[in-house]
Amino acid sequence: MNVAIIKYNAGNIYSVDCALRRVGIEAEVTDNKEILMSADKVIFPGVGEAASTMRYLRENNLDSLIKNLKQPVLGICIGMQLMCRHSEEGDADCLNIFDVDVKRFRAEGTAYKIPHMGWNTVKNIDPCMFPKNIENQYVYFVHSYYVPVCRYTTAETEYILPFSAALHKDNFYATQFHIEKSGAIGEDILNHFLSL
Repeated sequence: MNVAIIKYNAGNIYSVDCALRRVGIEAEVTDNKEILMSADKVIFPGVGEAASTMRYLRENNLDSLIKNLKQPVLGICIGMQLMCRHSEEGDADCLNIFDVDVKRFRAEGTAYKIPHMGWNTVKNIDPCMFPKNIENQYVYFVHSYYVPVCRYTTAETEYILPFSAALHKDNFYATQFHIEKSGAIGEDILNHFLSL
């Protein structure tokens, strides 16, 4: 199977490459448009800031490329948020694959801390995107911004309020949590995506 990881100015990309190696996949980390377009699966992971990352994607014409991919595409963390319409982080217009806005967690007046960091459960999962065994399982989050529950939501988590732990539309799949840091459950999810 030919799997490509989108190379751009974001952190954490190579930990996804390592996670793929653990499930037996040698992926290519690349920003080459021909390789990305011809891959069987594309992964859009990362850790970063929305506005500067969107600037980089536009300057390198990766924004239009990502939106026009036809094979299964998996966004992880900032990859999921950048697939949305707009982010409050840096007041950034994003890719608008998912017609929903990314909001900043507001913890004022609560005992919660931002960022939401650590292990939390996922619920109300959609089996089109996930193996059934992940309902109420723990996965790993690190984020200060979230996508509200919406028509694209395929899994939910609660921290301060319920939010989208995962999204799906057509050939685009995305998780707010870090699949590559979520142990055996993360590997199950990765294998499920690779089998689509």
